[in-house]
Formats: sequence, structure tokens, C-alpha cells
Amino acid sequence: MPLLERIYAWSFRRIFKSKFDSNAWTAFGYPFAVAFEWHAWRQLRRSIFAGQFDVVLRLLPMTAVLPSPFAFFLRKGPIPFVLGPLQGGLRSAPGFSQPDKKSYHFRKLYRFLPFARSTYRHAAAIIAAVSHIRTQFAAYSDKLFFIPENGIDRSLCVADSRRPESGAKLQLIFVGGFSRRKACYIGLRAAAPLLRNGAAHFTLIGDGPERCSLEHLAKSLEIEKAVTFCSWLGHAEVLKRLRSADVVVLPAIREGGGGVVFEALASGAVPLILDWGGPGDIVHPEVGYKVAPSNEEEVILQMERILNDLATNRDLVYRLRQQGLSYARECLTWDAKAQATTQVLNWVVGRGPRPDLPWSKMARVKCATHVENSSLGRQYEVVQTCSAAGQC
Repeated sequence: MPLLERIYAWSFRRIFKSKFDSNAWTAFGYPFAVAFEWHAWRQLRRSIFAGQFDVVLRLLPMTAVLPSPFAFFLRKGPIPFVLGPLQGGLRSAPGFSQPDKKSYHFRKLYRFLPFARSTYRHAAAIIAAVSHIRTQFAAYSDKLFFIPENGIDRSLCVADSRRPESGAKLQLIFVGGFSRRKACYIGLRAAAPLLRNGAAHFTLIGDGPERCSLEHLAKSLEIEKAVTFCSWLGHAEVLKRLRSADVVVLPAIREGGGGVVFEALASGAVPLILDWGGPGDIVHPEVGYKVAPSNEEEVILQMERILNDLATNRDLVYRLRQQGLSYARECLTWDAKAQATTQVLNWVVGRGPRPDLPWSKMARVKCATHVENSSLGRQYEVVQTCSAAGQC
């Protein structure tokens, strides 16, 4: 649909100023998503009813507020409809200074859009990319599964082979946009005691509207000599910096997927995060630290204690690095994610048991992802539907 796609792209650049994080932008995508699926249905319905496909999998858009007409079209068969991975709707962590947007409560109006109820009622399975989605779809818990949004290529799971020397500076790193919701200022304040006494160095990779504020904060804390501000770097360079770091600090108060956490674990950096949103679904005590959201001062104190412990116990850093790398290789790769998704598809078409994909913060996913697809007898065809709001 080239005309609609041009309108969509032009609107994103000119009207919405290329801002994905906007409720208005999400709502704007509704008619385009419906138009795309109607177009796809007209192209494929004869093939579907002729038995050329076994299941419909809608991958995009990922937001839970954009419904799918395909679920309604397939409500009486002949093949099941699977939706996901889904995310979105995460509010800022409680107790922090950034309030949610005033338009947040309008998000609930999506339930009254055409196809909104039928999408989830007629879906054979719903894949959630973040654990907070399960509250929103608790009524469908019998067909709701957790598979994270992100993944990492196994070839990138390479850590620095060095073993931290006793007395060496603790190398801290932050990667991401300098925006209020990323809360980099919390990481700076938590690391300030170590930075002032020369026990650590902090590298900040990224840019954004909060850069000047962060630079002023570093000066006011008297840590500017121990902090290096880098602008955006190429992906290969970012991975190189992660591999040479000891701890990646990500105190984001609103973070959906947390791709940096995947890359940190795959690079051997120990994650220190706020237990809120996507990063909290990935990190567990054997590979890193997550601090429960309470208020800014308490979180800063908790992170300060953790960083101090890591600075004085380099064997602990080394052990967490190795365990995190193994965890990334076994559980966080795209292959592991694909195997988990395959289990869901096998279940909905009646070729396998209901998969056990627990919500227990990814720690047990390894137990659920090792499946030999060849034992299923044959491959099956999948229709993947992606709206104009995204690309496959």
C-alpha cells in the first residue's frame, strides 16, 4: 500500500517529529493497522481456507492497544490466530519525580475500538513481551505466555577475558538516551562516593535533552574528572565498551524492553537496574542486581551500597560476569526466543503440550526452550502479519 505508507511516514516525520513514545502517535496508527490487515486478508483468505497455512501469527505492531481484524475474521476457523509479542502501557515507577503523561488514562479507550475485544477473545494464544502485560490480560491467563521482546545473537556473547585485579578501578557504564525516564542522574548520585575517592570511573554513552543537566550534576558532585561523556557510538564500539566494563548501570524508571541489559549480559558486564519494566524481567540474583522502586533517595542508597560491595569484591564481579555470560548464551539468544515461540505455535495447532514459559523473571526459561522440532514430524506454514506501523 505505497500511498498509505508514504502518508504514514510523512506524518511520523512532520506531525509527530519522529517521536515513537507518544500516545497520539499510537492512536494515529490504528486506521493504518486495520487497513493493512484488511488488505492482507483479501490477498490471503483463499489460501487460508484452501489449507495452505496452519496458523496466523501477528508480530507487529507490538502495542497491545492496536487490535487485529484477523482474529475476528478467523473466529470460526479454519486456523488459529496468535498475537504477540505485546508490550506498552508501562507507567513510570512509583516514588519518582517524573509523572506519567496526562494522556495516559486515555489509553484505556482502546477497549472501545472496533475489533478490540474480539482480538483477545478469539486469539488462540497471546504472547506478552513484558510481565506487566499479564495484569492487563489476566482474564486470558490460560492462553497468555511470556517471551521477552529482545534477544541477542549468540555470536555476540563474548566477554573480555581479563580478570579484574584487586584495587583496580570499578568500570561503570551507562548506555542510552539522556532523558528523564532513563534516570541516569540516579546512577551518577549512587556512584558519586566511589568516583570521588578514585575507586571507580563512569562512562556515559548517549545523548539527549538531559545532557547539560547531567554535566552540571557531575560538577556539583565533584566527580567530573571521573566521568566521561560520550555521544552516540556505533554498535560495535558500544559492545566493545560494554566488554571492558564491570557494571552497567540502568536505573530507568520506565523501560519497556531493556535491550541494553541483553547486550550487557552477553558482554560480561554486571547489570545494576531498577526492578521496573523489561529489565526486571531479565535480571536475577545470579547475574546482577535489581533494586525495588520506592523513592529516589532510597534507591540511590541501595545502589550505592551495591556498587561499594562490587568495588571491594572483585571476585564477586568476576563470578557474576561469567554467570551472566552463560545465562545470555543459554536463555537470551534469538534462537532461545524462537524455540519458545515455536512451542506456543505447536500447542495452538495441537502438535505439542502447553508450554511452560514462566513469569519468574526469565531464570527458568532455559528449562523450557530446548525442543527438538524435528520430532514433530513435519514443518508447518505460518502467515506472519505486520501492519503498516512496522516492518518485518
